[in-house]
Amino acid sequence: MASILIIDDDVTFCLMLKTLLEKNGYQVTTVFSPVEAKRMFQDAAYDVVLTDLRMPEISGMDLIHLGKNGAFNYIPKPLSPDEVLNVVREALADSENQSLVESPSKPLLPAEYQEGVSSQAKQMRKHIDLVAPTPMSVLIVGESGTGKEYVAKLIHARSKRARQPFVAVDCGAIPKELVASEFFGHVKGSFTGAIADKVGNFEAANGGTLFLDEVGNLPYNSQIQLLRVLQERLIKPVGSNKEITVDVRIIAATNENLLEAQQKGSFREDLYHRLNEFQINVPPLRERPQDILYFAQYFLEQSNRYLDKAVEGFEKSLEPVFQDYSWPGNLRELKNVVKRATLLAHGKWITLNEIPAEIYSSGKGGHFALHNEQGENELILKALKATNYNKSQAARLLKIDRKTLYNKLKIYKIELPGRDE
Repeated sequence: MASILIIDDDVTFCLMLKTLLEKNGYQVTTVFSPVEAKRMFQDAAYDVVLTDLRMPEISGMDLIHLGKNGAFNYIPKPLSPDEVLNVVREALADSENQSLVESPSKPLLPAEYQEGVSSQAKQMRKHIDLVAPTPMSVLIVGESGTGKEYVAKLIHARSKRARQPFVAVDCGAIPKELVASEFFGHVKGSFTGAIADKVGNFEAANGGTLFLDEVGNLPYNSQIQLLRVLQERLIKPVGSNKEITVDVRIIAATNENLLEAQQKGSFREDLYHRLNEFQINVPPLRERPQDILYFAQYFLEQSNRYLDKAVEGFEKSLEPVFQDYSWPGNLRELKNVVKRATLLAHGKWITLNEIPAEIYSSGKGGHFALHNEQGENELILKALKATNYNKSQAARLLKIDRKTLYNKLKIYKIELPGRDE
């Protein structure tokens, strides 16, 4: 019988989850204090640990770093019984495979890789697990900043080529006159500036994986050369008469619509089909809101280590702000926002004061925007509650200055609890 430890300072939620899991045949231990949980890790081993992310004294992410056995996962709220049971089943499967992942004959996962907790992230994980052991070429499609290279590294790490090289190439950063040299190498003196022999990306990745990032930016002539290599598995360095046999798996990524590029004549249809034997779509952050707070906490832990700080978490007022924002830069933007906020934070918590104004003034739905007098009273109360009645932060959420908020409090005769700034 699998043993599960539940860590959550919400006692009612914890006991509901315990009842659900015990009815489904699991042995469950509950603990309401992360400090007590830390002690329990030293006394017993658990197959699965389910933890809340935000708790007093020690965060759920800190507990994940402290734990040395068992599979960890985040408790989805509000509670969905089917989702919780799926999380447990997947965590147990991961735990069973962990000895394989960390054995000397297998590589560890890419550094800093996090999969997320949303249904979209789980679906993407299934596709990765399905295609990774095969020799198929993979096309990863997603907006800028969604983590396409991390997905490519994970596919490589779980493939039969995992102990061989992983070579990443930014196709958009190579001048078109140097693409052949970068891909296939060159011999000394083959052109001006070729002062020594150069090994190309294909030869460097021989036996392993070649990752072509932003492949849609390749010049048309270079696409023809690439297609020929993929078909013949032979390369010829620039200025050389010698052909070299190469064995590489191709993983490509793009933030463009390559089907539209085909119609415009800027991307070859035959190359598209050669690269797209299997496609993985990486959804933008705005389409997987469950992942926003998870990754925010993860990036906070990263930032604390990088900046040598000890910020514990985010004020509650930030949760609707982060959820409401569209995150056009996706995970890369979220990481930068959290890192900046961690640097600026003075206390234990990141507040609205450390967040750029565009984050809370450009939400998808104008969550707290006061567009007219109708409903202002309700919106003001909502903003005050979200900020724990901090008037300065509430004013920022409402996109008004503090004096205007004071005037509206008088107009609507809104009385506040004793706490202010």
